[in-house]
Amino acid sequence: MRFLVILFIAMPIIEMWLLIVVGQHLGASLTIIMVVFTAVIGLHGLRSQGLSTFKRLQDKLLSQQLPAKEIVEGLILAIGGAFLLTPGFITDILGFSCLIPFTRKLWLKLFFTWFQFRLSPLHQEPFEPSRFDRSGPSVSGDTIEGEYLDSHDEVK
Repeated sequence: MRFLVILFIAMPIIEMWLLIVVGQHLGASLTIIMVVFTAVIGLHGLRSQGLSTFKRLQDKLLSQQLPAKEIVEGLILAIGGAFLLTPGFITDILGFSCLIPFTRKLWLKLFFTWFQFRLSPLHQEPFEPSRFDRSGPSVSGDTIEGEYLDSHDEVK
C-alpha cells in the first residue's frame, strides 16, 4: 500500500520534470504535439485491441468457456488507456506496453503470477509440507477427544 502512495506522489513529479526537460530541448509546442499525438495514436490502438479482445471474450462465452484471460486482458487494456490519456512520456510508454500484444502477454503473466501468489494458502512453497496436514500429537500436547453428529444424519 505504501508503494502505491509513493508511486502516486512520485509519478506526476517525474512526469512534469521530464516534460519540462523535453520542452527545453525541443520547445513547448513540439512537446505538446508529441503528447497529443501519442494519446491519439494510443487510443486508436486501444480501440482495435479492445474490439479484438471483446470478440475473443464473446467467442469463449458462446463456447461456454471461462474467459478469464480475456477479462484480465480487458483490464490491462483499460489501464493502458488510462495511462495513454495521462499526459507524459513515462505513462505513454506504460500505456503502449499494455497495447502491444507481446508486452501485454508479459503483463498477463505478471498478473497471473501475482494473483496465484496471493491466493496460495499462507504463501506455501511448492515443495514445502502443508501447514494444515498434521498427524500425531498436537503442538500443545493436549489431545481433545469427542463425538460429533453430522447435520445430514437424521437422529432416530
